[in-house]
Amino acid sequence: MARGGSAVAVLSFLLGLPLLSVLVAGEDPYRFFTWNVSYGDIYPLGVKQQGILINGQFPGPQIEAVTNDNLVVNVFNKLNEPFLLSWSGLQQRRNSFEDGVAGTTCPIPPGANFTYILQAKDQIGTYFYFPSLAFHKAAGGFGGIRVLSRPRIPVPFPPPAADYTVLIGDWYKTNHTDLRYMLDSGKALGFPDGLLINGRGWNGYTFTVQPGMTYRFRITNVGLATSLNIRFQGHTMKLVEVEGSHTMQTAYSSLDVHLGQSYSVLLTADQPGFDYSIVVSTRFTTKIISTTAVLHYANSAGKAPGPLPGGPTTQIDWSLNQARSIRWNLTASGPRPNPQGSYHYGQVPTTKTIRLANSAATINGKQRYAVNSVSHVNADTPLKIADYYKIPGVFSVGTISDSPTYGGAYLRTSVMGADYRGYVEIVFENSENEVQSWHIDGYAFWVVGMNGGKWSPASRQIYNLRDGVSRYTVQVWLF
Repeated sequence: MARGGSAVAVLSFLLGLPLLSVLVAGEDPYRFFTWNVSYGDIYPLGVKQQGILINGQFPGPQIEAVTNDNLVVNVFNKLNEPFLLSWSGLQQRRNSFEDGVAGTTCPIPPGANFTYILQAKDQIGTYFYFPSLAFHKAAGGFGGIRVLSRPRIPVPFPPPAADYTVLIGDWYKTNHTDLRYMLDSGKALGFPDGLLINGRGWNGYTFTVQPGMTYRFRITNVGLATSLNIRFQGHTMKLVEVEGSHTMQTAYSSLDVHLGQSYSVLLTADQPGFDYSIVVSTRFTTKIISTTAVLHYANSAGKAPGPLPGGPTTQIDWSLNQARSIRWNLTASGPRPNPQGSYHYGQVPTTKTIRLANSAATINGKQRYAVNSVSHVNADTPLKIADYYKIPGVFSVGTISDSPTYGGAYLRTSVMGADYRGYVEIVFENSENEVQSWHIDGYAFWVVGMNGGKWSPASRQIYNLRDGVSRYTVQVWLF
């Protein structure tokens, strides 16, 4: 099989604790949050570091909402540099200026504030937020988002005894400013110093369960560079939701979670009363590192006997087959993507095919990465503002091709044209020696195909056009 992998997505362009909840007649409910972003000392791997805290918390506060809730988040930046938050998985319908990335939103200056106004319109599921500027994510500032179904909407499983957020990710002991300098100097990030579960190192976090009860665990990889695998000692996980889509309820003994991805699993406390290990380890790395949290039975007699469960390491086929086994639950109630008036995404004609191939290159003596040979450079003016106010000279549409050029990489502010309400087939291609995560901000898409080698029109013959899962981040392996 040729080196390189591909994943295909069909995308429809329809181009924390709440301080107060208010119900306005004729409108969906509002939830208000006030967040203070500041530096603070953290010790996730036993070493003092400068972390980024939200309301004094690392990780940041959980956002909990219900379908169609309006979220009003007033963020005060008390750092000494500009700051932005991005809302991974929350769809932005004609309000991309709330998205919180450099191309669409002005950074919050030091000492200033900005109010994000978002809506979980027709959404349920597991998401997260994170800082998108200046490598702030390497210092914290991230947290979970859970959007619950409306009370009258049936969920395809009984209510769990509790709902737990599990934020997993790689971590570096080096200050984020030094890591940023390394990247800006064109150097590689290097291997992480460890892994975290909810901001804690080895056995630093505990989840308590009652014997015989079933619990929901919402797992998100909030790391910087590494795919991870999670497993629960002596227990199986039943997958029920992926990034807003109820799934067929398949049981797994371990689960790959790639960068930026979120999964919901059910776990039943059906084992003898002990303290079991929740193990997270790296995937596709030359050296495998792990960390653990504790699954504590309320009637625990101590540490569970036996070794920690082993997991996959570098097996790509194993991961690919698991990803292919994840299917959309077509009988589940609740909101679901609805392109152009049809739930049947495979029957909607696509209007355009976009192929995106990532590559690594050295430009001006520095390590850079490119898509279709263009290594993006942020403009001084956010593109959304330049577009809205028709400011000339900031960007040009078409500065990045909609198919690979396989030429030498070069620097450019890359902007690709698309049609309003277009229904687009997107092919992601990876020829590098590491797994890539592709995320499309503000939109969800259906993953219809994954395979090794280069994509061709014949690849459409094996597309899943019936029950591919709708999500917002997809992995593309190295082959």
